[in-house]
Amino acid sequence: MVTGARQALPVDLTGLRVAISAAAGGIGRVMADSFAASGARVFISDIDAQALAASPHAGLRADAGRREEVEAFMAAALAHLGGLDVLVNNAGIAGPTKRVEDIAPEELSETLRVDLESFFHCARLAIPALREAGGGAIINLSSAAGRFGFPLRAPYAAAKWGVVGFTKTLAIELGPDGIRANAILPGLVDGPRIRAVIKAKAVAAGISENEQTDRAVATTSLRCFVTQLDIANMALYLASPFGATISGQALAIDGDIQMLI
Repeated sequence: MVTGARQALPVDLTGLRVAISAAAGGIGRVMADSFAASGARVFISDIDAQALAASPHAGLRADAGRREEVEAFMAAALAHLGGLDVLVNNAGIAGPTKRVEDIAPEELSETLRVDLESFFHCARLAIPALREAGGGAIINLSSAAGRFGFPLRAPYAAAKWGVVGFTKTLAIELGPDGIRANAILPGLVDGPRIRAVIKAKAVAAGISENEQTDRAVATTSLRCFVTQLDIANMALYLASPFGATISGQALAIDGDIQMLI
């Protein structure tokens, strides 16, 4: 099986001011660590106060599903950093694993609030600071579910498709200001979240977790999960001078996944 990146992208981002939502653990934590290791100044949010306290990065506890807390995070980030060069919208929840007719309206609303609406609110508040900086980058975390249908995961897929449309619209609106907007579409990222999804889908399908894992990996040309560092490396690239002319793109980091099951 092919494995993902095991080495951080060697890029100098000294002095870059970066705000990352939901970054005390998982992909967000690896991105925050990678930006900091490259010389950037980082401010993060997370709903998990304990994980936030254990993080080496400055930050504020905020629930991405609550607009007033998102707004407080962005205000704190701008004040702490003295401006902004990069916004990474990373917040996300898995949402329900059910057929559409079995999903409660409240489950849909919660998924959309965290996985899509929080991106809008962070971007809305970041744009004036990015303009003031003379340009910058917005990096939105979508998913392979933002380009495929995803059975039993309708709210999540709807949100992630929405992220792609939002990103492309941002790119068009903000391009004249030198602000780039791109979406990263991770595939099967090894970690607790995908393991929980695999477990839920295995239960729904009446098969073992190992069988569901094998089915999922078989949908990728490289027959692999990707790593959190693979995703962080793409974020670093997009925020760096190497990504200076990349905007409006939905960039799949997924081992060439062909479908979601």
